[in-house]
Amino acid sequence: MRDGEWLADTGTEIRSVLKVMVDAGWLPGGTAVVGTGSMWEFVAVGGLAEECGGARAAPDVHYDTASLTKVLATWPLVGRAVAGGVLDLDTHMSEYFPGGPYPGGEVTVRQVLTHTSRLNPVTWLECYAGTNTDLAETILAEPLEEAGYHYIDRGFILLGLLLERLFGTPLDQLAAQMWAESGMSATTYGPLPRSASVAPTERRIPGTAPTWGVVHDEAAALMGGIAGHAGVFSTAIDLGVFARELIRAHNDDGPAFLDTGYVRQSWTPEIAVEVGCSRGLAWLVTDDGLVYHNGYTGTSLVLHPATGRYVGLLTNAVHFGRRKTGLDDLRATVLAAFRS
Repeated sequence: MRDGEWLADTGTEIRSVLKVMVDAGWLPGGTAVVGTGSMWEFVAVGGLAEECGGARAAPDVHYDTASLTKVLATWPLVGRAVAGGVLDLDTHMSEYFPGGPYPGGEVTVRQVLTHTSRLNPVTWLECYAGTNTDLAETILAEPLEEAGYHYIDRGFILLGLLLERLFGTPLDQLAAQMWAESGMSATTYGPLPRSASVAPTERRIPGTAPTWGVVHDEAAALMGGIAGHAGVFSTAIDLGVFARELIRAHNDDGPAFLDTGYVRQSWTPEIAVEVGCSRGLAWLVTDDGLVYHNGYTGTSLVLHPATGRYVGLLTNAVHFGRRKTGLDDLRATVLAAFRS
């Protein structure tokens, strides 16, 4: 199928599924970017939430990207740190956090990126609030779990804290500089003003205002909204810019904000997750060449490096509750589009 036809057909499929979800009252709305090479088109269906006064979903509306933060902020910053010689993927954390010994001191950055770090998989940080213990040291001091693959947010929290130490600069500032260099003018950590350009996420308690312009993830909220695993807001336009930059870097097609070798290594399977799917460095990698990552609030970014095709999806699927009805079907539709 030619790129133009694929773009049109994929956009139509995503628009159709989103419309079903909106009409059924499963989510307020959503937007997507569908692109390949120099072409892209945008899908926008439904609205943002009743609090937004009838504002419609649009390519320039900010959504809480949730765990897409891992690949929008932390993963590329790690790559730049590696390229700059200030970080090594296989050096133990004890080299960067020498105050131990800690059980987590033997963990490497590579293990964190592949979710094989054995760090405590429980993300809740409430028990550390009001203490005098440094969060990075607290994470490292926890006993390690059994070996194996476990999706662990704490590892990316730790990487965010490590990046701040290595560069002596807050994580949000490091990320903002990187995004500016790559042309992502709208991507940012929160908070953002409550407005019709920001999609509210979940109304956690009936009769109260929804989480709106501030991070949805509870652990990231305790960290002031700036964390390595969550906290980034972005738009469909910026997801498209990011995808283009990643494919350019992967193909070594002119200047890019990330090292080609790092991107290719990241998109190479490192550990099996399920039949047909493995974890690379941060990203999920399928046997048929797709690379993707999802976010809890209803977001996804999927790329096919071999063809240069990509889809970025932004919704506030948690707005009516955490069941997120229909989201799995929407994501399956996106993945299927690359296999048609």
